[in-house]
Amino acid sequence: MNKTNIEEKLRVFQSKSIPDVDVLEQVAQILKEDELCRQGIEDKLSSNSVIKENNFDFDNLESNRIYHINTIRNICIDYRLRFLDSKYFKGEIPTEAISQIKQLEKEHSTSLQGFKIMAPSKLFKLADKDDPLLFAPIGNGYYYLIHKWGNDLHPLRKMLVWPFKNIINLALVTMLVSFLITFLVPSGLFSKTDTTAEFVMIFLFNFKMIGAIVIYYGFARGKNFNPAIWNSKYFNA
Repeated sequence: MNKTNIEEKLRVFQSKSIPDVDVLEQVAQILKEDELCRQGIEDKLSSNSVIKENNFDFDNLESNRIYHINTIRNICIDYRLRFLDSKYFKGEIPTEAISQIKQLEKEHSTSLQGFKIMAPSKLFKLADKDDPLLFAPIGNGYYYLIHKWGNDLHPLRKMLVWPFKNIINLALVTMLVSFLITFLVPSGLFSKTDTTAEFVMIFLFNFKMIGAIVIYYGFARGKNFNPAIWNSKYFNA
């Protein structure tokens, strides 16, 4: 007995039900419709939108993907991220994200708009004045997480951007660095005996020097604190 070629069985069965020409036309039509659908989604991702909510079917939503704007804001401030319209995103949005949007639109029988992306500033095209997440607005300040791609953030990012959270944190870090540098100054460099007054004088000098560098860098580069930039489209806001 000859072995069964399952591919041949498939071909024979289909040839009886659907002519080859019809198969080609159907596949071509499906691919064309799919391409038009994807192109439409890409256009919406790159265009300006004032939509603040989408008509989701709440029975089909996953609760662990729903986030309030206050939660998003706090994470952006802690990790110095931005939460902006998808049109400002200069990275490449993966096909998996497009597929997720297409699947959601099918499940919820709607056309999603008003997309937002959470990512570091360097991934956005910001106007004058490592780990993206794509959101769509639900309404009342809630957003639905559609897709996450790229690499995770550096494990020390929260600590590294902590000084930029507010002016108090920045002042404390400046004082700490000045204090450490003061300890590195050799003993007896300015006098024969070490005194508390001399230590304080050197500390104040270092604090003023480092503070001036920080202020100059902040103004020259147009930097601002995390709460002021998390939803700003300007690189020097």
